[in-house]
Amino acid sequence: MVSIQRQRMTYIISDFLMTALAWFVFNIIRYFDVVEPRVHIHTLSAFLSLPTVWLGQVLFPVLMMGLYYLSGYYNVVFFKSRVEELISTFTTAVIGTIIIYFLAIFNHPIPYLMSNHALLMMLLGLLFAVVYSARLTITQITANRIRHGHLSFNALIIGASHHAVKLKERLTHPTKGHTGFYKILGYVQTDSNHNDRCHHDLPVYHIDNIESACRQYGVKYLIIDSHRMGMQALLQIINRLLPLDLPILVSPTPFHLIASRPKLDNIKGEPLIDISHANMSESTRNLKRVGDIVFASVALILLSPVFAIISLCIKLDSPGPVFYTQERIGLRKSPFRIIKFRTMRTDAEMGGPALSSANDNRVTRIGRHLRKYRLDELPQFWNVIKGEMSIIGPRPEREFYIKQIMKRAPYYILVHQVRPGITSLGMVKHGYAGNVDEMIERLQYDLIYLENVSLTVDMKILIHTVSTVLKGRGV
Repeated sequence: MVSIQRQRMTYIISDFLMTALAWFVFNIIRYFDVVEPRVHIHTLSAFLSLPTVWLGQVLFPVLMMGLYYLSGYYNVVFFKSRVEELISTFTTAVIGTIIIYFLAIFNHPIPYLMSNHALLMMLLGLLFAVVYSARLTITQITANRIRHGHLSFNALIIGASHHAVKLKERLTHPTKGHTGFYKILGYVQTDSNHNDRCHHDLPVYHIDNIESACRQYGVKYLIIDSHRMGMQALLQIINRLLPLDLPILVSPTPFHLIASRPKLDNIKGEPLIDISHANMSESTRNLKRVGDIVFASVALILLSPVFAIISLCIKLDSPGPVFYTQERIGLRKSPFRIIKFRTMRTDAEMGGPALSSANDNRVTRIGRHLRKYRLDELPQFWNVIKGEMSIIGPRPEREFYIKQIMKRAPYYILVHQVRPGITSLGMVKHGYAGNVDEMIERLQYDLIYLENVSLTVDMKILIHTVSTVLKGRGV
């Protein structure tokens, strides 16, 4: 079985060692290229033994590993694009060199570096060439192993029709001389094809048993045979598969290509569309998560006096706890407990789930003010730190309402491609939803967000949210 973690560690260890080597060679060149170090320090070994040189030898590779992570290079460890690999390596090398440049200006930890700007270009060239050559070697070796059948990825085809059998044949023998990327272990019978009758060369599992099959056989990919499948049926199947937290690939039809902006998984074999992730680059994904953690941590610290004041006001206003938790559905349909300041009476939902309205008498006096300025959402910064939520993302709903939404808008399942957010484009453009109709109306904005996820879009939504809060238009 292929170990994704082992492959990722191979890249990480290689990057660290190659970066350290590039920096070490750079120090040697710096000693012989710059006159002044040789005047005061007569041997290369003495120069390399300097505390500042040793400190740089340790800290620079660590700095670069952080940049490599933020670039998203380690997110996808198989099927790497050579072009994207080259661009990513060169970009991080440029950023690392620029950081060294400014460190030399402000802290001067690298003696004599600024006396010759050509050294910076030498560092850039070394860093790129040494790291990229190792990366390219690993990627090429891995590609060759896949091409010759020494590496394969356990997969199930969702569908059990005659067309699914043909899809399996194309996947296992995609091109002449290639054994195939996927090791198909079997087919999964769905409710839409339970009456199909054809000869199967592999085991057929029912979709109700797919979780145990994936766990037992180490399945890494789920491939949906979308032949003669409508969008609604496809979305219902995705709804069943998302909780498995596995890549979901679809064999496209012209309808699917027209109805969405597909992300192509690979171009060497059968063209498959990855529909388990939002339209977001890997670097954006990592930068967004790091930004979430930093922003939420700082917010919790700076707002701690506000938390104390709000907590006191809630306790004085009505009996009951300060915080209110409720189960919501998040990334990959994973349930979690969302945290809010309590704004309603403790018996607010004694008769079952009920959405709030503008003049809801269940809302407490202090609760109305908290909702007006959306201060009741502040404790969700803790959900962000825990990885259950993001600062920006579709608002999470309860399973009770999701089932109602799915009956009328099955495409709602697509919002579970990303972490839910404290605020969202839907909240900015629409606001709170008082019924299922308004939830569906707000959903349109969330779907637009999924197709345009970027740090720039997130910043615009955040600015609009702050404006909404300051103007008291939260309800």
